[in-house]
Amino acid sequence: MGAPTLSRPARPRALISLVPMIDVMLILLVFFMVTSTYLDLDMIPAARRSDAPADAPTASPGQGAGAGTLLIRIGADDVPVLRGQRLDPTALADRLARQVAEAPLTQVLLLPSPAARTQALVSVMDLATTAGITRLRVVRLEASP
Repeated sequence: MGAPTLSRPARPRALISLVPMIDVMLILLVFFMVTSTYLDLDMIPAARRSDAPADAPTASPGQGAGAGTLLIRIGADDVPVLRGQRLDPTALADRLARQVAEAPLTQVLLLPSPAARTQALVSVMDLATTAGITRLRVVRLEASP
């Protein structure tokens, strides 16, 4: 007779459970949803009231009286365009100063053309701040894929 052998049953493989990972992900999702802030995006209204004069400032939603939004485009030829009118620096400064006198909280959005020089953008920003504009933003259009 030979030596007695002991046989051990094969160990089952350890199972990796995804349940704890899913629990952690759900907790993180709820945490980030609760702590996130929602942006109040300032938009330029797409429509104008029919009884409003063409030169009247456009008030954005959520802004009180004395506030409006102006969009100044800077073309490839570095000339600023306000409401479809090409303006030289003096005329633009006068127009912005009148706007600030009527609505002190006027917001100015600058939309430079990709072909416009940076100096043209800086010049318009300087004109706006000299005229008393305190709410100035530079916006850029993204190319759609």
